[in-house]
Amino acid sequence: GHISIRNPENAGRYFLACSRSPGLVTEEDIVEFDLDSNRLDNTDRAIYAERFIHGCIYKARPDVMSVCHSHAHAVVPFSVTNAPIEPIWVMSSGSGAGVPNWDIRDEFPNEGTMLVVNDATGRSLAKKLGNGRVCLLRGHGAVIATNNLKATVMVSIGLMCNAQMPIQAHTLSQGRGDSAVKHLSPAEIEAT
Repeated sequence: GHISIRNPENAGRYFLACSRSPGLVTEEDIVEFDLDSNRLDNTDRAIYAERFIHGCIYKARPDVMSVCHSHAHAVVPFSVTNAPIEPIWVMSSGSGAGVPNWDIRDEFPNEGTMLVVNDATGRSLAKKLGNGRVCLLRGHGAVIATNNLKATVMVSIGLMCNAQMPIQAHTLSQGRGDSAVKHLSPAEIEAT
């Protein structure tokens, strides 16, 4: 996926790498955008089509300073089923409880793509995210939005790792008569 940060000196702009493998990104690959996701440089570097995720969330949420769009395979099963993704691991508490699931087909049944490539779909996703930190995207991945870059990375990693754990927990409990997974309580999520 891709991660951005709001410009700390101008809240009406954000930084996002040009479209390339995240492991190859260098400082020269960082592009500045306005909140309408228009690039503010004069280069011809390829940019992410889904940059509207970032711009629309920053517009909707002045408290958000960093956004990540993840394609983590582990979260996709939760986005295509009614199984809620709930924290069971202390390091995943940052995702919170009651993570919403956004389906582009709900508002844009004829869009023809599952990608968030314009303001209309970006606004819809930002609305579904609401005041939370995480929103799943049906058959696609997730978006994570927090008040700083480090928290966005931590929540992204915690969400991905936590998504694998319920399956492991159910496997361990099979044949033992107790198949319920113990999730973190609201108080534990809040305290952590």
